[in-house]
Amino acid sequence: MGLSKLSISDVDLKGKRVLIRIAAAIPTIKYALDKGAKSVVLMSHLGRPDGNKVDKYSLKPVCPEVSKLLGKEVTFLSDCVGPDVVNACANPAPGSVFLLENLRFHVEEEGKGVSPTGEKTKATADQIKAFSESLTKLGDVYVNDAFGTAHRAHA
Repeated sequence: MGLSKLSISDVDLKGKRVLIRIAAAIPTIKYALDKGAKSVVLMSHLGRPDGNKVDKYSLKPVCPEVSKLLGKEVTFLSDCVGPDVVNACANPAPGSVFLLENLRFHVEEEGKGVSPTGEKTKATADQIKAFSESLTKLGDVYVNDAFGTAHRAHA
């Protein structure tokens, strides 16, 4: 599909795994499911954990709320990259919805952070590329429904 940008209504979603960055995206999620998306994988961030796992910034408590708003089960995945996440998203049951853990728990999401000891850290270009490529494995179609943050330097 290259770098062309289309509206979600311009893409055939039937049988596709749709990767959506969430921000008040319930109508978009419902649209993807109503159009026959095989699955929807939700990704987002919360707070400024500086590339570290910080429990108070976990998206896990968001999962039951999204489930309630959608009226269907949403499966929380405890990371956003890695083999367990790729396997969970590879061939899901039709209509599955997954919520990934906070993208900002990985320094590669913003490219810089602070170590647990307080030292500034920076992800290399190769690390950022690998992180981005890992996320692309989770869907066939990417929807950025977070227009207000589209200008930011996220993976």
